[in-house]
Amino acid sequence: MISLEEAVTARLESHGERFEVLVDPDAALEIKRGEFDGELEDVIAAEDVFEDASRGDRPPENALEEVFGTTDPLEIIPEVIKEGEIQITAEQRQEMQEKKRKNLINRIARNAVNPQMDDAPHPPERIESALEETDFRIDPMEPVEPQVDEALDALRPVIPIRFDTVTVATQLPADYAGSGQAKIRQFGDLEREEWQPDGSWIGVVEFPAGMQNEFYDLVNEVSSGEAETRIVKDEDDLDTR
Repeated sequence: MISLEEAVTARLESHGERFEVLVDPDAALEIKRGEFDGELEDVIAAEDVFEDASRGDRPPENALEEVFGTTDPLEIIPEVIKEGEIQITAEQRQEMQEKKRKNLINRIARNAVNPQMDDAPHPPERIESALEETDFRIDPMEPVEPQVDEALDALRPVIPIRFDTVTVATQLPADYAGSGQAKIRQFGDLEREEWQPDGSWIGVVEFPAGMQNEFYDLVNEVSSGEAETRIVKDEDDLDTR
């Protein structure tokens, strides 16, 4: 369950009765759209249905039976969310907006590069600063993913930016190959790998281009700086980093 401070109220008025439930705001939006695939118990603040959640008043059981055909809160809660309205305060709306804004910036930073700087990643701080120069404002009531393209359209007149992936071949010396390769293969999509006769390991991984610095930091960490990396542009063209 979540805390009361994290929850918003979903309210449904039907048959002359009011029904309220307390739920995580993002989960409420997913439930309303039919996109929620988690556990309901993890995203509610109370396994209960209220007439007035702020006072803790509960509706009569016969009213629950009449409207929902059951008194089971776990069956009723999704129905209240789907058919009712999500009530959020100005403070909650501001918190949701800030949370999604940070999420949006991080998503763009992980995928975007600067095509005018040899496809170098854009730091999150640069993306945040550039967004502040635009008219783009994230909608706290909508998922982040559909808003990414709109944000990119707003950013392009301000900074050179595009989404891309990068493929990097990494060779780990034998002393670090055993434990190091497990972490590297999990970083992105492992396209191929090969164990060498000397015990070293070569792996080719594709991942969002904006994560290059993070990847190289990981490689240096697992190999004490002794690994070799090459950017793979095609099967026959390897650029040494």
